[in-house]
Amino acid sequence: MKRFFSSEAGKSLLGVRDSAALQQFSAAALAEKLGVPLLPAQTCPDGLFLDCTDRGLALCDGRPGAPGAVLADFLDPALLRRLQRVGARSELLVRAVGARQGHRPRVVDATAGLGGDGLILAHAGCTVTLLERSPVVVALLDDAIRRVRAARPDNPAAGMTLIETDAVDWLQRHAASGEVEVVCLDPMYPDRRDSAAVRKEMQLFKQLLGNEQDQTGELLQAALACASRRVVVKRPRKAPALDGPEPSHIISGRSTRFDVYMTREEPTP
Repeated sequence: MKRFFSSEAGKSLLGVRDSAALQQFSAAALAEKLGVPLLPAQTCPDGLFLDCTDRGLALCDGRPGAPGAVLADFLDPALLRRLQRVGARSELLVRAVGARQGHRPRVVDATAGLGGDGLILAHAGCTVTLLERSPVVVALLDDAIRRVRAARPDNPAAGMTLIETDAVDWLQRHAASGEVEVVCLDPMYPDRRDSAAVRKEMQLFKQLLGNEQDQTGELLQAALACASRRVVVKRPRKAPALDGPEPSHIISGRSTRFDVYMTREEPTP
């Protein structure tokens, strides 16, 4: 299941560019860390690259007709308005993790992606740890968290913890600790059909990470052994459940559902 950056970057990422000309040292340090070239600001590579923009670090594809830039943005005004208007606690994901008045669980998002689910849970008052194994995606998340902490330290996203690691290894190491109450999983699904924004994100991620699919059975088993309360798996509404035990119950929306696996007896929503 492990994916090491030497193969990921060598095949997919062409370099790091600093188009904003504001963070030259940071761009150079990131390029060195990832083992890829630092690109001139005016260069538009014919493929995937990271770009330090005035909005933050972005994953871009310079080829004609490619999807637009993808970045993690925990200060996106539209998203924050939605969380304020609807209330994070009304989100299906928040119900699925068992958050309620007087109980905000400690949640590990073991497939962090761009951190959208973690952001919702943080705004609902949960303590959130993000696990991500791709160093490129980790760089995007780290940049987003740094920007939140600098601009809005009171934003719940500022309190999220990010760990670069293989999720199965991490979950297995912490299985006996009792510290993890809930584990959330959102495995890559090849036929997923959500919003256009998600499709754009997934297009670039598949180019970056290849067609490799998570060993979801092993991931689910590691999560079940680690979570002291429950495991929550996010799936497209009509997708099959992951290989393994049947979910204890399911919370469904219009396009997405959450399969909930109880690891400890507690009231069912």
